[in-house]
Amino acid sequence: MTNDGGFTVMWIILIICIVIVIGVLFLSVATLSKGYAYKHTIDPLPEEQKKESQSVQE
Repeated sequence: MTNDGGFTVMWIILIICIVIVIGVLFLSVATLSKGYAYKHTIDPLPEEQKKESQSVQE
C-alpha cells in the first residue's frame, strides 16, 4: 500500500464521520424544535372542576 492510498482512505473516513456528526446534529435540533413547539396542557384539579361546574349551573 502506498502512502497516497492510505492518505485517501483517511480522508474518506474523515468525510464519512463529519457527515454522520452533521446528520446527528440536524436530527437533534429538529427533535428539540418539535418538542418545544408542542403545546403542553394540564388537566385542571378536581377542586377547580367542581367550582367551574357550580358557577356554570348558577
